[in-house]
Amino acid sequence: MESASTSSTNQDLAEAARGGAPEGTVHATDHQTAGRGRLDREWEAPPGTGLTLSVLLRPTAVPDAQWTWIPLLAGVAVAEAVTAVSPGLDVRLKWPNDVEVVRADGAGRKLAGILVERVETPTGPAAVVGMGLNVAMSSEQLPVPHATSLAVEGVDIDASVVRQALLERLDAVYGQWRSEAGNAGQGLRDTYLDWSGTVGQDVVVSKSDGTSISGPATDIDEFGRLIVGGQPVGAGDVTHVRR
Repeated sequence: MESASTSSTNQDLAEAARGGAPEGTVHATDHQTAGRGRLDREWEAPPGTGLTLSVLLRPTAVPDAQWTWIPLLAGVAVAEAVTAVSPGLDVRLKWPNDVEVVRADGAGRKLAGILVERVETPTGPAAVVGMGLNVAMSSEQLPVPHATSLAVEGVDIDASVVRQALLERLDAVYGQWRSEAGNAGQGLRDTYLDWSGTVGQDVVVSKSDGTSISGPATDIDEFGRLIVGGQPVGAGDVTHVRR
């Protein structure tokens, strides 16, 4: 599926999933006008400056409890793809799945975001994995001060090359996880920890109910939750506290 412009590739693909679209269906656009991130934040990128796509997954053989790993494995796929096409960048994952470029001063700049939505369909549940990566944005076009793009980081590359690398890595990471029935202990957890820029940091996690938890982020548990001060955290906005 391709479109020059759409409000949301995730929304379009969710509708296609309910209509019977098969696993592996990809919906990409050059311009998304009403994209959504985590916690329903809206965003829009100038036409032609980013890679915006959604992928339909149907891991029906994986227990529901393990679906929490889908956002994290998508983050791993994006990080691996970015590193493959631009090996000079120091790429890290800020829990759960924000892809950041870490600069020489240790500051992380957000390069890509991921939103995974579960969709109930007549043939069983599905996951729509939406990914947005800043490719050609200038500094002036970046949505927030802590964002970056491949162009800003000195990488001149066509979005189609990044897209191909991303789909290849997602297919590989997801395929391995699915073949192991979602058992992240068979390798995905260790791979995620290798990419993590959060584990080992002091963090503050702001939750949707207005509360927060702070302390050292020490691990990722078997469900992909972040362990902060000995407590598992399943959702929230993470801030790295720089010493």
